[in-house]
Amino acid sequence: MSQTIPVLTLTDFVNGSAIQQRQFVQELGEALEQVGFLALTNHGISAELIQAAYAAANILFSLPDPVKAAYEDLTLKGQRGFTAFGREHAKSSPHPDLKEFWHIGRETAVPGNLWPEEVPAFRPAMLTLFEQLEQCANVLLEACALYLDLPRDFLRNATIDSPTLLRVLHYPPIPAAASPASIRAAAHEDINLLTILCEATTPGLELLQNDGTWLPIAAIPGQLIVDTGDMLQNLTNGLFKSTTHRVTNPENDRDRRFSLPFFIHPRPETDLSPLPTCVARTGGQAKFPSQTAGEYLTQRLSEIGLG
Repeated sequence: MSQTIPVLTLTDFVNGSAIQQRQFVQELGEALEQVGFLALTNHGISAELIQAAYAAANILFSLPDPVKAAYEDLTLKGQRGFTAFGREHAKSSPHPDLKEFWHIGRETAVPGNLWPEEVPAFRPAMLTLFEQLEQCANVLLEACALYLDLPRDFLRNATIDSPTLLRVLHYPPIPAAASPASIRAAAHEDINLLTILCEATTPGLELLQNDGTWLPIAAIPGQLIVDTGDMLQNLTNGLFKSTTHRVTNPENDRDRRFSLPFFIHPRPETDLSPLPTCVARTGGQAKFPSQTAGEYLTQRLSEIGLG
């Protein structure tokens, strides 16, 4: 099985020679400029950990709906615990996405995480995965900063104690009553700086191309998928591309799908105004508004039905 987007090897940047490190930075930047997506190998996250997380997720989402609903607190705007099937929709779609999910943030943050007592394996698996994905994210943010001619720790420092989230996603069998216009995840862009997506259990992810066609992304064991979010697009004045993507319905509507996206956010007070260095590299005029990450997140949560 071959991948349809650029594939990079993280150890080239972490342990490689100076030439390999520079090449990684260049290829990363070009992928985020031209495609907005890339695949990552040799990232240090074990297949066993990812499978343990999916096993716990399978048990969790197999619980009766009333049990799961006990962990949904609407005042948290979907930022912790359970979010019910059909609650979220894409910004530009009136139809609900055919999914349910569980959000996990930092254990030290307020509000705190909600943990399902019925699935003891869920908490340790997800906390370990969160920690390892954040380590990977910090490396990627350093490489992005170097490509943007910024101090190496510029982006990484903006995410310290931030509202970064691990989303545990379940796409159940397609309900018979579902609208024909609803799909598992309608066309959208991610809100945050970067997203790291663990290998999904089945295919379905597609990217919108410039000619209006959709490019399927392979779900290859051992690969993480990385993409630019709107906040990083805003900050780079569009130099890095936040690409529209979707998750399609399966041919067999009885099939389930799980995925584990890690949404890397800056702290709420972070200024997302286009950086002068990026404005200079994109024509000399700011193309995106000045606002904080907190303002932007509040706006987008309202647009997708969680505000």
